[in-house]
Amino acid sequence: MDRVVSWLVRHERRMFNFVNRRMQHRRLDLFFNGITHLGGATAMIVIALSMAIFGRGSWKLAGLESCIALAVSHIPVAVIKKKYPRLRPYLVLPDTITYKNPLKDHSFPSGHTTAIFSVTVPLMLMSPWCVALLLPIAILVGVSRMYLGLHYPSDCLAGSVIGTGAAFAAAAFIG
Repeated sequence: MDRVVSWLVRHERRMFNFVNRRMQHRRLDLFFNGITHLGGATAMIVIALSMAIFGRGSWKLAGLESCIALAVSHIPVAVIKKKYPRLRPYLVLPDTITYKNPLKDHSFPSGHTTAIFSVTVPLMLMSPWCVALLLPIAILVGVSRMYLGLHYPSDCLAGSVIGTGAAFAAAAFIG
């Protein structure tokens, strides 16, 4: 078991280092610093509430599902962050590249990635064309969290699973 964990840690760090250190570029700095905010609380709450309040038909339904998924998904995120207090990569890996105001709370799982998936998955369930547009955006928010030195790949993967699960549960509950 120790060998498996060691292998996973080593490969996760290699993936993190590739995204955080090898991909660095001025234009990517601007891009990832911008797109990461799509997974932030303000953007996600505004988008989900706007769809729920102003949307019509299936858009309104997807908005309601997004609101429920967003609220519900952050319960396990808060519990897991307390139960498994994983330090952020920039606090553990000395060569991590970070940007202004790095977060100080625990990294596992990624709240931004959870949020973007909990809000976008109901839209993807509503319409197949939304998948082509929103799935790459949701994935890029997760990649941005690694690029900015704030999360390991497994943090983002866990966030995507939690957000997706909450979205499917909300869709089953509402729809």
